[in-house]
Amino acid sequence: MRTGVVKARGIDFHTLETGEGPLVLCLHGFPDLARTFSAQLPALAAAGFRAVAPFMRGYAPTPAAPDGRYQSAALAADAIALIEALGYEDAVVFGHDWGAVAGYGAAIAAPQRVRKLITVSVPHAAQVMTAFTANYAQLKRSWYMFFFQSPLADVAVARDDYAFLERLWRDWSPGWGYPPEEMAALKDAFRRPGVLEAALGYYRAMFNPELQDPALASLQSRMMEPVDVPTLCIHGADDGCIGVEVLEGMADLFPRGLRVEVIPGAGHFVHRERPEMVNRLALDFLRG
Repeated sequence: MRTGVVKARGIDFHTLETGEGPLVLCLHGFPDLARTFSAQLPALAAAGFRAVAPFMRGYAPTPAAPDGRYQSAALAADAIALIEALGYEDAVVFGHDWGAVAGYGAAIAAPQRVRKLITVSVPHAAQVMTAFTANYAQLKRSWYMFFFQSPLADVAVARDDYAFLERLWRDWSPGWGYPPEEMAALKDAFRRPGVLEAALGYYRAMFNPELQDPALASLQSRMMEPVDVPTLCIHGADDGCIGVEVLEGMADLFPRGLRVEVIPGAGHFVHRERPEMVNRLALDFLRG
């Protein structure tokens, strides 16, 4: 595994990577780090790909966004810029959680740059927004998004050495006995100045237009459009963050094809919980 730094959109993105060949850009979510793909990167490399996992904007060691912007359109623009900065015309984008959001957005904004898309644990934005208005169970699961709009969240998440993060991992992946060293690495990142503010900033930008970049307004308005890229969506049947029912009917948003795979006995961090199964599904999709 190699570490590196690649500059894109004025940010020095720190990366983990391995392998040589066509690019697979692996984008992590919340609360997580690039090392979330520790089981996927070697498998992709062994299959003949160059697998690169950046620490997303604001997640140390990648610095905070210089403009303070963390909206979904900014994440999509980051993904497109990273593909170019790494020296490729196009790439497979493999995203979990917010990384999935970035992947959908990149495929909408620049389908010629995204050869195939693999998303894990988060459906298309249009599905999520519909669930917020029509799915009471999902509203209950998404309580944290609304809580994060309050300044109380800054205190609550950091309290007792970020015990909040442990509780989220347990609630979202109830059957996963996560390795203690992974939580230790996550807490170490969140203790660094600015990381908590950045992580919460992703959610605050969802509902506050004042936190969104006017220059990205056009792309932001398109984030719920169809995705014209072949897509594989992987979801844990026991996901405590986003219920599997939110994926129902999503195929209409993918004119070039959507494959949905629901993994029994797995939660929100399904790629960590069932790495061999997720790797097999991903590689079968990429070879197809």
